[in-house]
Amino acid sequence: MTPPVIERWLAFIESGHSDELDEMLAEDAVFYSPAVFTPQRGRVKTAAYLRAADKLFSGNNFRYVGKWFGTNSAVLEFTAELDGLTVEGIDMIWWNDEDKIVSVKVMIRPLKALQALVPKMGELLLSS
Repeated sequence: MTPPVIERWLAFIESGHSDELDEMLAEDAVFYSPAVFTPQRGRVKTAAYLRAADKLFSGNNFRYVGKWFGTNSAVLEFTAELDGLTVEGIDMIWWNDEDKIVSVKVMIRPLKALQALVPKMGELLLSS
């Protein structure tokens, strides 16, 4: 059974309605990027990275292909296309007892896909 917080996450991904994102995130949420060493702390920074990723992957055949759930955590495996490359990755999501997301960690492979993704994410973050 899909936890309610992940149902909301999946609805956000499918709809692209990023205005719902702030409500899903805890004030002290942390985003762990596959390309940036330093964790991005706080709702505002976390939301900025997640919105940029949503823009980057929308229309690029993004889809979740596997889902695993734990207590207050989930691992969502995804695939997408970017500049002719197949991008594979996982979103590791943790939430608190109030069903607010407290942490999102993204891992991406292969290296060539990550190298194609980094400058595009940078452009999106600078333009937001």
